[in-house]
Amino acid sequence: MWSSYLAGLLSFVSVLRACTAQGTTGTLGLQDGFLSFDTPSFNVQLVKDSQTLYSLKTKRNSSSFDFVPADVMSQRQANGNYHLGDLTFRARVVGTSAWTSGDTAAQRRNVAPLSMTGNTLAAANLSPTLPAVSLLNITRRWVLDGGDLQLLFDVTNSQKQAVEIGSLGAPLEFNNIFTGRSAAQTNELCSLFDPYIGQDAGYVQVTPLLGTLPPLLVLPVGKSPLEGWRFLPEDTSTSLGYQSQTFEGLYEWQFHTLAYAQNEWKNVTPWNAPTSATLQPGETRTYGLRFVLAPSIRGIEGGLQGAKRPVAVGIPGYILPSDQPGKLFLNFPSSVKSLSVSPSGALSWTKNSDAKSHGWVGYTITAHTWGRSRLTITYVDGTVQTIHYYVTEPAVQTLADLGNFLTTESWFDDPSDPFHRSPSVISYDREVNAIVKNDPRAWIPGLSDEAGAGSWLAAAVKQFAQPNAAEVAKMEEFVNQTLLGSVQNFDGSLYAISLSAVYFYQPSLVPNYDYPSSIFWGNWWSWNQAASYATDRAYDYVHVIAAYWSLYRVARNYPSLVKTHTWEWYLKQAVTTVASMTNGRVGYANDGLMEETVIRYLLDDLKREGLTANVTLVESRMQARAKVWAGERYPFGSEMAWDSTGQEGVYAWTTYFNDTATATNTLNSILAYQPAIPHWGYNGNARRYWDNVYGGKLQRIERQIHHYGSGLNAIPLISQFRTTPTDYYLLRVGFGGLSGPLSNIDQGGFAAASFHSFADTLKWDGYSGDYGPNFVGHALEMGTYIVDHPDFGWQAFGGSIVATSPTIRVQALDSLRRRVFVAPLGAWLSLDAGAFKEVDFDPTKKTLTLTVVPAAPGVSAAAPAPAARLVVANTASAANGLGVLKPSTNLKQDAGAWVIQFHNDVASVTLAL
Repeated sequence: MWSSYLAGLLSFVSVLRACTAQGTTGTLGLQDGFLSFDTPSFNVQLVKDSQTLYSLKTKRNSSSFDFVPADVMSQRQANGNYHLGDLTFRARVVGTSAWTSGDTAAQRRNVAPLSMTGNTLAAANLSPTLPAVSLLNITRRWVLDGGDLQLLFDVTNSQKQAVEIGSLGAPLEFNNIFTGRSAAQTNELCSLFDPYIGQDAGYVQVTPLLGTLPPLLVLPVGKSPLEGWRFLPEDTSTSLGYQSQTFEGLYEWQFHTLAYAQNEWKNVTPWNAPTSATLQPGETRTYGLRFVLAPSIRGIEGGLQGAKRPVAVGIPGYILPSDQPGKLFLNFPSSVKSLSVSPSGALSWTKNSDAKSHGWVGYTITAHTWGRSRLTITYVDGTVQTIHYYVTEPAVQTLADLGNFLTTESWFDDPSDPFHRSPSVISYDREVNAIVKNDPRAWIPGLSDEAGAGSWLAAAVKQFAQPNAAEVAKMEEFVNQTLLGSVQNFDGSLYAISLSAVYFYQPSLVPNYDYPSSIFWGNWWSWNQAASYATDRAYDYVHVIAAYWSLYRVARNYPSLVKTHTWEWYLKQAVTTVASMTNGRVGYANDGLMEETVIRYLLDDLKREGLTANVTLVESRMQARAKVWAGERYPFGSEMAWDSTGQEGVYAWTTYFNDTATATNTLNSILAYQPAIPHWGYNGNARRYWDNVYGGKLQRIERQIHHYGSGLNAIPLISQFRTTPTDYYLLRVGFGGLSGPLSNIDQGGFAAASFHSFADTLKWDGYSGDYGPNFVGHALEMGTYIVDHPDFGWQAFGGSIVATSPTIRVQALDSLRRRVFVAPLGAWLSLDAGAFKEVDFDPTKKTLTLTVVPAAPGVSAAAPAPAARLVVANTASAANGLGVLKPSTNLKQDAGAWVIQFHNDVASVTLAL
């Protein structure tokens, strides 16, 4: 069904493009030629008539890569198409209330060129392309200053009275247009861009999708803060498909935002406090941007330092469970003058002495108030920087709240349901506090696809992460009454088949069911029974595999919690579902699939259990897929024209089968769309922008915050860090992505699919939607990561360093308490059962002493382990040349795990080489 829809959509877009291109009226002036300049870093072209940026190519790149979409500019030359060099504003005479607007793109006319002096490359007065009655007179200059290209706006009050500027924005146009491009063209020609909405310290990073080309940094000139980030509306019916799956759209850098905060944004709390600027008659203020190349994506912060911009590094990031300390390190030539927080008291801080490198100053951050908070740093020179945090409940409690909510509030128990959805954990609408029994998108109430399976998937995997007896009992009900036989059925063989949905719109088949008349049922996604019962979408199979595998882990390690089936049964069900998915009759099986790292964990467990035949089956099926990817330059295909879902699975199996080239290609791809930014919403947040259409309550194309891309794409990054444990950039971005799914969970335990990033909304979506895959990423890789950072010394991501002499003593505080990674040893410690309380590391002796308890402290309902089961690996043996740590006392091994008995609810074990 999905493939036929996509084909139809692309056909429609193709026809639309042909029709619209013929009828486009160009006002940009492409026909009159260009102004060309060279700077030390760039070859620059401006459209002569508009003096907007037409092309920006890097000199050090031998390819034809262009940051600006010059190749499709002929389809973006109409009124209302924004370009770099445009300006929007709202202003009013002081003492009046109504704002008047100006927009250089609205009714475009040729600008009035001005004579050039000194370092000016091009200059123009913008009055001709602004409203006839404008409160402001604006001159735009393109300047070369110190080797850097700059875009400057001289804003003058042309009135005889003081004028207040309530909004001033510079639209940014970069080539994020995928429409009509092949996979190779998209990856080789296009970029994505993300903001750090950090006031004077703010910037925009533009990262080529290849992940290997130098990224562009857009930086402020003078007092030109990045106060707001506004999506720019354009005509969505044009040939390139603005605000669609192939063209997310454009944004503007807002220097002032008060006029929007008083109007369109009046019901939200903006990222930064809104400001305006008042100009006296004849007064001029200059705002500007400069364009700088960073050496690489990992080198963005170094590029900022080189440009003498403020740099902030948060550990473990900017999502802080209230029981975990945060560390914040700042680097800027000017000293810190003061810190403040909004809301008042949400965070507190003390200066620390952790920093080891010159130029860094460190603070320990303590979280107090749940939700969003903004830390403001004011430097002695007047520079203002804002850093955005999100505080959650204690991490283990957040997981407990999630599990409780899913198995109570989201629990659907109605034996009369004609679609056989009962009992189940079903989609939930937080805005009305009710389960979603009906939605025109059949999969959402239909327990399948990501947006329908998301809730029961999260509930099942939560039992792997933090088992709870009552919740396990409900998941067994779900598996045996609904998952098996309704979501999944049999085709007469041993191999299971997964349905696309169990809900459908076909009143004749369920005459007694009350389909709400308030819903429009005429769209393609209101599937009939045949469409809902389709079994040809591989993505759906992985959710089922994850549920079976999770309950296998519970049954194997907490045997008293399961009542219906043995661990062997759950393991068999997982394997047979893998076999069915890869039998050659299921679509997308050769694409990387969301959360399929579960299958890699499953394969490891099959090996540990000695199930050779099953190992051979799974391994051979995965190897066949990996061989396909090895022959492709961009093996990240999916249902969509461009996607960030396939990379996780491709990385999992290319690393397993030692295809280093494809694995590296995959990591580079991820780094291009998953940034490190001092903002809880963007740090580690992989690019997603269309899923709200398919799984959200508020349906629109927009940059999503901590949709499932965060948790899933963090898996390759954090996994690669464990292999190369001095690549701290991977740790920071990966841990940021793993932390994202915690922020989705509210104080009552409801988990939203994503956060809406548009400045007029800034809220969590009402639907639980496709949160499940996000949580899978969190559950598979979250742990306490201990590092000796070259700039910041001993740090624990997910934990707290409580002593550094004579040993490094770390308290585990992550949400699972099941994994610890000690980077200097490459030691990856996993508890199949039990919980880490504390780790003592002796760097001289290379020993670890572990304190383990039956369950994570602080959650009374967490099931206690009958014994701890510890698995130890050296994931960085190729880099460190060390062996695998082993217990210093004789312990029994079972299925590859060291069995550790508790005494008075605690156990201690020492590991040595």
